[in-house]
Amino acid sequence: MFHRITHTPSLLLLPRFFLPSNFNFKVLSMATSHSRHNHTNRLASEQSPYLLQHAHNPVDWYPWGEEAFAQARKRDAPIFLSIGYSTCHWCHVMEVESFEDQAVAKLLNDWFVSIKVDREERPDVDKVYMTYVQALYGGGGWPLSVFLSPDLKPLMGGTYFPPDDKYGRPGFKTILRKVKEAWDSKRDMLIKSGSFAIEQLSEALSARSDSDKLPDGVPDDALRLCSEQLSGSYDSKFGGFGSAPKFPRPVEINLMLYHSKKLEDMGKLDEANGSQEMVFFSLQCMAKGGIHDHIGGGFHRYSVDECWHVPHFEKMLYDQGQLANVYLDAFSITKDTFYSCTSRDILDYLRRDMVGPEGEIFSAEDADSAETEGAARKKEGAFYIWTSKEVKDILGEHATLFEEHYYIKQSGNCDLSEMSDPHNEFKGTNVLIERKDPSGMASKYGMSVETYQEILGECRRRLFEVRSKRPRPHLDDKVIVSWNGLAISAFARASKILMSESEGTKFYFPVVGIEPKEYMKIAEKAALFIRKQLYNEETHRLHHSFRSSPSKAPGFLDDYAFLISGLLDLYEFGGGINWLLWAIELQETQDALFLDRDGGGYFNSTGEDSSVLLRVKEDHDGAEPSGNSVSAINLTRLASMVAGSKADYYKQNAEHLLAVFEKRLKDMAMAVPLMCCAADMLHVPSRKQVVVVGERASKEFESMLFAAHALYDPNRTVIHIDPNNKEEMEFWEAHNSNIALMAKNNFTVNKVVALVCQNFTCSAPVTDQLSLEALLFQKPSSSTSSY
Repeated sequence: MFHRITHTPSLLLLPRFFLPSNFNFKVLSMATSHSRHNHTNRLASEQSPYLLQHAHNPVDWYPWGEEAFAQARKRDAPIFLSIGYSTCHWCHVMEVESFEDQAVAKLLNDWFVSIKVDREERPDVDKVYMTYVQALYGGGGWPLSVFLSPDLKPLMGGTYFPPDDKYGRPGFKTILRKVKEAWDSKRDMLIKSGSFAIEQLSEALSARSDSDKLPDGVPDDALRLCSEQLSGSYDSKFGGFGSAPKFPRPVEINLMLYHSKKLEDMGKLDEANGSQEMVFFSLQCMAKGGIHDHIGGGFHRYSVDECWHVPHFEKMLYDQGQLANVYLDAFSITKDTFYSCTSRDILDYLRRDMVGPEGEIFSAEDADSAETEGAARKKEGAFYIWTSKEVKDILGEHATLFEEHYYIKQSGNCDLSEMSDPHNEFKGTNVLIERKDPSGMASKYGMSVETYQEILGECRRRLFEVRSKRPRPHLDDKVIVSWNGLAISAFARASKILMSESEGTKFYFPVVGIEPKEYMKIAEKAALFIRKQLYNEETHRLHHSFRSSPSKAPGFLDDYAFLISGLLDLYEFGGGINWLLWAIELQETQDALFLDRDGGGYFNSTGEDSSVLLRVKEDHDGAEPSGNSVSAINLTRLASMVAGSKADYYKQNAEHLLAVFEKRLKDMAMAVPLMCCAADMLHVPSRKQVVVVGERASKEFESMLFAAHALYDPNRTVIHIDPNNKEEMEFWEAHNSNIALMAKNNFTVNKVVALVCQNFTCSAPVTDQLSLEALLFQKPSSSTSSY
């Protein structure tokens, strides 16, 4: 995560690429590598990998909970709250420098009650204090370090602190002494200030709207404004939007593709093509850059430079799911297998390394790892980087070709930007980046492009085999519902969209080239795991995460919203009616727990935990989309499937939600790109419905579903129904009798029928996929008959 530098004395934010050159990166000794422990604290009984990493610090850590709060009240001592996550590089640094240090531990133990929180396990707690730090100091990041009163009001805070005074800034020991002095001498002022801050934030972050819908014109204006703002920040040389450090923010791609489709439908082809070109070039640069793991597949968190070269090496599940989906969208539009193969690359990485034995999908892989087996020290990127000598020794006769293709040099290749490696952290090593066109290189080496790609693939396989013997980065095997929802969506969509790949398409390592339908099995297995392990069938409530057993934390808004979105994709792309039924159940629970029925929109938490001081209505679409943006789209999709008062209820909730964020849509559209799409989706005059009727087990049914999804169209709903299936017919008779009637009237044994409906009228039935594709390619016309 990017941590900005600020200049306030109590906030010190120092990311790797901004640190002074005399900072020693190579001495990161990890507590998890110790063979024996001199200390054990309360975190040893926790499930979170992050908390367990700190279980043997000399700091007397508590997990977040009443035991810690009661101790603070009993001792009348302030709380030191440290929030991070297990794959956070700077969290590791602060642990080694401060939390393993006996002198620092003594100060913390004598003067404070120290609490550790995994932000991925308790995003509600993280949100409160991260918002406080960002509001007061203008920046934020992890590790988050906040001092609290015994009643949990924030007193002051920051992020990473070095242990001693350095670079003209106070060190952590100095900070602890100053907080202790302030607590002893200015306690009332500190508590009053913290209470006031929480009151102000509560008012600011619980926006409401007395209006039940957006004014006319706002959705169009917001969509256009966001597209213009993103276009204005476009990097035409290296792709992407904005400058270094560069994050692959998939919601920006979602917005640009959505807007280009709208422009295309309006006949504004030049504008549409311009938006698409920005997206496609950006996706190409990312996939060719070092932010992409060319050897093992998947994407790293972000690039520290403007050319997508040197990354921060952690891999997060939420990135993989979203990126796989935007590459699938690019393939839907272009039919260029560059994009489908990149999507497969991501999904195959997840399938190989991140899927557990019961189908659960793990959270993340660390940036840091040991350079040699058994080493006590870990270094960022050690698992992923190569020396030229290693490459030559492993690849032999093909080394020259491979080194030229991936810009590998004897002296190391992190020299493309002054921001790539300002402290010579990677001197003499190489981060693979593609800077050569395969066709030109194939010609240079006197071979076909296919042969050239085969050689590259085989070289990557050999390097993968060698890399597999290196010490692996830490795997955070926590299962988070929301992130699994994002991945479920990508796997389900891939099962149909990838069927558009030309017959005979060649795949090269690390892409496996499995049948697309296999991805649907992975999606369904992940959803089944959540239903079995993280869902209470009696209360219809979700738990937030799982590791050995469900966490104490309840499901949050993002868990419900992202999972509902994944389940809708599971159903629309060919899964059973049970997934749609569960999505509807979850939406009812989400409304009961999080919906502000008077003021509109959804809170991020239930409000049932009194230790969480803020209930926030999140709108920012960042590394992850906001729960409110995803919910608005879910409600729009559900309203297009069901009929009557239920459809009206979904639309009204979506309308009121969007009205809450009217000011953001008008003034800061670039901060809410997915919400801009949601607002436009809801106001599309009539969403297109594709209804497929036939025997589900037939090949023709599968082919017709593939045709229904062959073209990119975010304003399309696909409904499929087998009239022989009693459960399906009962569902549609209860939720949308028109669909049930269409199924009865159009069912023919040994035939699959499809209809395209819009504006309350349907096309004549078609019985083959080419006819359906032709229908979907057409603009809506008046030559339709009412259903």
